[in-house]
Amino acid sequence: MEETLRSIKVKPFRGGGAKLKGKDTPPLLFQTPRRSLMMRDAATDTCVWMRSLLVCPGFILHLKVLVMGKSLFLRRSSVHGSSGSIRKAGSFVRPISPKSPVASGSAFESMGESDDDDDNLTDAAELDASYLQTNGDLPADATEEQVSMAASSMIRSHSMSGDLDGDKPDPIAADILRKEPEQETFVRLDVPLEAPTSDEVDAYKCLQECLELRKRYVFQETVAPWEKEVISDPSTPKPNLEPFAHYPQGKTDHYFEMQDGVVHVFPNKDAKEELFPVADATTFFTDLHHVLKVTAAGNIRTLCHRRLVLLEQARALKFNLHLMLNADKEFLAQKSAPHRDFYNVRKVDTHVHHSACMNQKHLLRFIKSKLRKEPDEVVIFRDGTYLTLKEVFESLDLTGYDLNVDLMDVHADKSTFHRFDKFNLKYNPCGQSRLREIFLKQDNLIQGRFLGEITKQVFSDLEASKYQMAEYRISIYGRKMSEWDQLASWIVNNDLYSENVVWLIQLPRLYNIYKDMGIVTSFQNILDNIFIPLFEATVDPDSHPQLHVFLKQVVGFDLVDDESKPERRPTKHMPTPAQWTNAFNPAFSYYVYYCYANLYVLNKLRESKGMTTITLRPHSGEAGDIDHLAATFLTCHSIAHGINLRKSPVLQYLYYLAQIGLAMSPLSNNSLFLDYHRNPFPVFFLRGLNVSLSTDDPLQIHLTKEPLVEEYSIAASVWKLSACDLCEIARNSVYQSGFSHALKSHWIGKDYYKRGPDGNDIHKTNVPHIRVEFRDTIWKEEMQQVYLGKAAISDVVVP
Repeated sequence: MEETLRSIKVKPFRGGGAKLKGKDTPPLLFQTPRRSLMMRDAATDTCVWMRSLLVCPGFILHLKVLVMGKSLFLRRSSVHGSSGSIRKAGSFVRPISPKSPVASGSAFESMGESDDDDDNLTDAAELDASYLQTNGDLPADATEEQVSMAASSMIRSHSMSGDLDGDKPDPIAADILRKEPEQETFVRLDVPLEAPTSDEVDAYKCLQECLELRKRYVFQETVAPWEKEVISDPSTPKPNLEPFAHYPQGKTDHYFEMQDGVVHVFPNKDAKEELFPVADATTFFTDLHHVLKVTAAGNIRTLCHRRLVLLEQARALKFNLHLMLNADKEFLAQKSAPHRDFYNVRKVDTHVHHSACMNQKHLLRFIKSKLRKEPDEVVIFRDGTYLTLKEVFESLDLTGYDLNVDLMDVHADKSTFHRFDKFNLKYNPCGQSRLREIFLKQDNLIQGRFLGEITKQVFSDLEASKYQMAEYRISIYGRKMSEWDQLASWIVNNDLYSENVVWLIQLPRLYNIYKDMGIVTSFQNILDNIFIPLFEATVDPDSHPQLHVFLKQVVGFDLVDDESKPERRPTKHMPTPAQWTNAFNPAFSYYVYYCYANLYVLNKLRESKGMTTITLRPHSGEAGDIDHLAATFLTCHSIAHGINLRKSPVLQYLYYLAQIGLAMSPLSNNSLFLDYHRNPFPVFFLRGLNVSLSTDDPLQIHLTKEPLVEEYSIAASVWKLSACDLCEIARNSVYQSGFSHALKSHWIGKDYYKRGPDGNDIHKTNVPHIRVEFRDTIWKEEMQQVYLGKAAISDVVVP
């Protein structure tokens, strides 16, 4: 139902009521089971306290501010579709306590039938609304003292939680527990909005253009995974017993070549027309500048700020009232779902770097174990000499007995705040790069055997927990083409496979360093080294057999480095990668475009051959310019961090509308760029952005064996997240992840790809339908607002 909320100036005044257009109205006295609320008008910085709001079981309360006889009215309506009469806001609605005869029936039984059409109400009916008996009559012209006494008496006499003696069972709880969880309904608060002005219509059209631009760029599979593989029985998928088995496949006739930094694919060598055209660099940077222009427009910033204020305050009112009206139902619905709680719902660590996937105590134990069991293993070549592990520690004047976590010095501390360079040094155990090369690198003298062994131990910990998954990010630097084969060989030879783990490839943005070292001559060299082997393995899998089987486990591509470094904003006409021969590092959006364009073509080719695809999921918005977030808005399925969205109301609103995944790491941000109490995660979550929690760097950040649970635990304690909140965040993490359709169906329900409650299975997610329906309804209302009531909303969740 969409209606109009008139713009009303509300000011506080003595007595707890409100002043409406210069006239006093009766005090707002509605009883709440938990807390008081404050409605605030951000534009005028005025507010009115709602000291109490009584919610009767069986009724949906539509709290509306209407200009009807210069009074505030409260409309009540039944869950079952019938509605009650309208009473003055100052009147008391008699509650239903467990003693009440009405409560002896269904807890949600309608208290009365009446017409729901407000237009049928006469002025006489409105003005004749009288106060119900509540420990005595309260006249309409009651004094402030009489109102206060009546309110306190009512609060003492009637409680939503039941009688004070607590001996009798709560019929509401009993009724909910008797129901199937998915049959639960929720009490909803409607806050209608006024029709947009002409300026707002223009602003909404600009937002529509941005959303349509994103649809043109983001890669979408031609056939959705749930259409390729229909799963009728989402039982435990059979484990892959031969993850690295390679079966010879013939080479196809596809021909590809690199042109201006982007690979072009043709059906054969003689063909003139490419198969998978992608937007060129000039078009992309033109569109990027258009998005940046929209984000800087004053009227659009004002509109988006107002919408975000509604998301934060009016929506917070909605969300808080939703919690107050439905928290008990959510909790009881969770209790009625067998075998499910926060500990045994699937949760994915959507952003974690492989080299830091273990905690510091785990690494310390592993180093001591190797020093004790394999002291004579030759592990490194330095200064023209081969050194054993024992000799390496002797050169450092260390023994196994000396080692402890403090001496290891891999944990982030106050010295790393706003010092990304010092944070990176924490990857060196005991401050020694040679120890990092021996234990945390896969390209070393022992072919990464130590790193492979400790990785297997981390895999075992994940499998033992059963319900925790991880997406590990491992580096490809682009210095030489053989890097892909070396990485794939390390994965295959060390048998690094787990049903709980998939891989992302991260590209450090270090062109300027490679240029200074003479490793590359232009940016084109890096693109060749990264993407040419991928196309070769796709066209002819037999040419790179290990890379071919490894790519089956790769689900994403990441861009990493210090975003706080200053950079030049790219122009609409940028030099091609072959022309980029200067010593400066290209801008973030320059990296994003060329990685996006090549991945787009690669995914189209791989999809046409029935192979897995790779999504673009870079670090963005951890620091630096908001240009980064604009570039990733156009091209990416999800991003890591995104905390700088708090600085751009337009981009934040667009990310909300597009439901782009944000893998946020508050503990990591606390060590590097943003204090924990200032992290926008709780605000983003309240507003409805698609957020998940991740660990980023357990080696530097976390202390326990289960860093992901540690992240959830601290967030729950600091921000007072409920069990339902935690399960909703865990469900988001599965959606954002790159795990297969079969696994997602098993983890969160066979219809997980559907919007709203239809896509939720409380028996697997432990998220009540009430919460899912609330989120879906609010998002659809916002989409209709932006598209002026003409939004075409799909029935399935799409990136």
